[in-house]
Amino acid sequence: MTGSGRTTARSRVIRSSSEPDADALRERRPKFNRQRGRSKYGSTIPLFNNVNIKFVLAISFFAFFIILFLIRHLVNSVVEPRLPRSITPLPAPKIMDLPQFQGEHKESLYWGTYRPHLYLGIRARTPQSLVAGLMWIGVKDGRYHLRHVCRQEDDLSTYGWKKHNGRDYGHQVLHDHGIILTTEFLKSKGEDSGYGGDWAVRIDVQVDKSKWNEEFGKGAQLFFYLADEGGNVLDVSRENLNIHEDSLLASGSRTDIGDWELHLKSTDDLKLHYSGFHTPHFHNLSDLVEENLASQIRKHAQLQLSDSSDDSSNVLVFQIIGGFPFTTDIVLISGTDLESSRVEERVNSLTGASLSNELKYKEQAFDEKIEKIFNLAEKVDSESISVGKAAIGSLLGGIGYFYGQSKIALSRTLNFREHVDYVSYWPAELYTAVPSRSFFPRGFLWDEGFHQLLIWRWDIRISLDIIGHWLDLMNIDGWIPREQILGTEALSRVPDEFVPQHPTNGNPPTLFLALSDIITGLKNNEFTAKDRSEISMFLESAFVRLEAWFQWFNTTQSGKQTSSYYWHGRDNKTMRELNPKSLSSGLDDYPRASHPSTDERHLDLRCWMLLAADCMHSIEKLLDKETRPGKDYGFTAKLLSDHELLNQMHFDEAYGAYFDFGNHTEKVQLKWKEMETGQQYAPRQLVRDVSERPVLRLVPHIGYVSLFPFMGRIIPSGSWILEKQLELISNNSLLWTDYGLRSLGKTSSMYMKRNTEHDPPYWRGPIWINMNYRILSALHHYSKENGPYQDKAKAIYTELRSNLIRNIVRNYQQTGFFWEQYDQIKGKGKGARPFTGWTSLVVLIMAEEYGTI
Repeated sequence: MTGSGRTTARSRVIRSSSEPDADALRERRPKFNRQRGRSKYGSTIPLFNNVNIKFVLAISFFAFFIILFLIRHLVNSVVEPRLPRSITPLPAPKIMDLPQFQGEHKESLYWGTYRPHLYLGIRARTPQSLVAGLMWIGVKDGRYHLRHVCRQEDDLSTYGWKKHNGRDYGHQVLHDHGIILTTEFLKSKGEDSGYGGDWAVRIDVQVDKSKWNEEFGKGAQLFFYLADEGGNVLDVSRENLNIHEDSLLASGSRTDIGDWELHLKSTDDLKLHYSGFHTPHFHNLSDLVEENLASQIRKHAQLQLSDSSDDSSNVLVFQIIGGFPFTTDIVLISGTDLESSRVEERVNSLTGASLSNELKYKEQAFDEKIEKIFNLAEKVDSESISVGKAAIGSLLGGIGYFYGQSKIALSRTLNFREHVDYVSYWPAELYTAVPSRSFFPRGFLWDEGFHQLLIWRWDIRISLDIIGHWLDLMNIDGWIPREQILGTEALSRVPDEFVPQHPTNGNPPTLFLALSDIITGLKNNEFTAKDRSEISMFLESAFVRLEAWFQWFNTTQSGKQTSSYYWHGRDNKTMRELNPKSLSSGLDDYPRASHPSTDERHLDLRCWMLLAADCMHSIEKLLDKETRPGKDYGFTAKLLSDHELLNQMHFDEAYGAYFDFGNHTEKVQLKWKEMETGQQYAPRQLVRDVSERPVLRLVPHIGYVSLFPFMGRIIPSGSWILEKQLELISNNSLLWTDYGLRSLGKTSSMYMKRNTEHDPPYWRGPIWINMNYRILSALHHYSKENGPYQDKAKAIYTELRSNLIRNIVRNYQQTGFFWEQYDQIKGKGKGARPFTGWTSLVVLIMAEEYGTI
């Protein structure tokens, strides 16, 4: 609309000064008599025909407000569109707003190695952070490669945090085809520091001459960078960098930490080059470096950065060139704008001999804390202790901070080949451990409960912080997305078809494992008075979210029969899967009923619900909360722990085992078939072939799911069924191996079978440490319970524990990694590496720490 048009429109409302006033109009307006009609006899004709005028006025008055309401509703619906429930936050106070997570606690965790997907990455716990990272040039198969992001295909012979306290110290070793890098991280907070304090990184470079070809040089090239996600400009100290003249590399300013400076110090003869970039993208910084190096090689035949910067650079990369061996210290000093900043003194305290002494002190404190908490010296040998330290160090060093929006599927399609429309969750932050820095460098809900079994024992405040962040991701229905793919760095690592999260699908509520453990610790007076107070405040605040989470499971995942549950999300139309996966269960391809239906009863979910109900009941009692109608957690726990009812629904006397129930046939296989496409050559595909009509029955696959009632300690210690479970566990023809318990019995028709042409067996045989830990926990429990099978439980426990520790330690020593799973034939590590999520539970196995699970 033009400007004159707007004026015309306004003139309809605003009267000009030349217009006659309202009184004049009224004077000139014809006078209409209310009794307009008269009969020829002079009598009046009533306008309302005996209708009550007050009644009509009341109706008019009411209609006016109805119209006003509708107009207002219409306007508001345009201004504030109603959000789908799946992306509407739970209307409850955020746990992370509690005072215990503010102030000193929040500042103490501000900086950290919170970019676990990188070989070395540092950031602050804020959405738009100043971030730092390390790259270097490695050699593989006779070619140069730029290392930056943790990738299995880089084939590093080992990397990972040998020691890390989760707060202000870490020690990591990386072996890359002859180059040995040691990176150490240290934080320092003094009176003169800006918010979050200062930090230092020491990088030591050595060479293994037996693996290094000197044709590729006699030194190493490192690239250390700073990038500002907020777009703030970074300034290079000068064009010609010379650390022997001045240690200052760069400077800048931010609202959170004030002015800052980056310094580099070394006693070795190092050459420095730099390049500055302006970019809004931070997930592909290595591409910028590679392009700059390639340009310099073409122009000058030299492998060095351009010593130039884009205008308003928000990324600075510094190339550090040195002959083997060399060491360099890099320091970020915050708050340099303060009057008493003492920059030079602080730089000196975080470099050279002062840094060496502080690192040595932190390492000793780490070793002492490990022994104080886990008492490993009395339980295992020195080699196992060393591996145990690496396990907890890698788990804590893998804690990350992420910010972004999850993508939530709008449709219920389960076919990954079809396009899925999605909406975005609200912008959210997540502070969490990750299962694997190379393969799964992001938050996974069911993994996190297992992570916290270790972390809460190490640092209860970090653990509550992580759990709180997860619970704050809950939507109005009580649902939490099971996989957190937040930010462009995370999105760049995940295939598009797996990004959208389905709000109908759950994930095992394993956070209740850690919470149950913590509550037991409260009952046993394992915490200081301050810790007890903070845990209680946390539980008080978290209760409404835990309750919503429980109710979501109890309503959306419930089955047709009382006290039955089933995992939603299985594909009942697939023609390519041998057995439709239950990704929401966490056990992926573990065999369920051959034909998914609403008649299913999943044994593992029933046991998870017992754990959740029991934990909620414990929290209620701890906080002196009254039981409310429809939310009697004690009753639910009693119902789900009813052994006779469990047996009626899930026990098969012929097998002596517990099973799922559903629409099932064993007559299913994958067959190659020619697919009709209308083309000359019909492609062959491996498709599902069913040769028998399924019936409702127990699903006869002995494996981890069968042992969930045993893990949950539901079976009475004097029951003959307990003896049957011990026999299943110790049977070499079923689950027992010299390296741990198989995920699926050898007698199963699905044992080690591929699920599709491209999906090898995952939970159909290999050994998983999280489930073995839970089974060990139950064995330990029954070995302490008086009963006829106590001695048998103890013997199996002792041997299984020894097998697990020995195999994990042996693999770590031979390969340099913790693994996602272990082969059931030879015990060799398989799957993702390093996998320092729940495989780190080996520390609790060594310490014989099992809690109440």
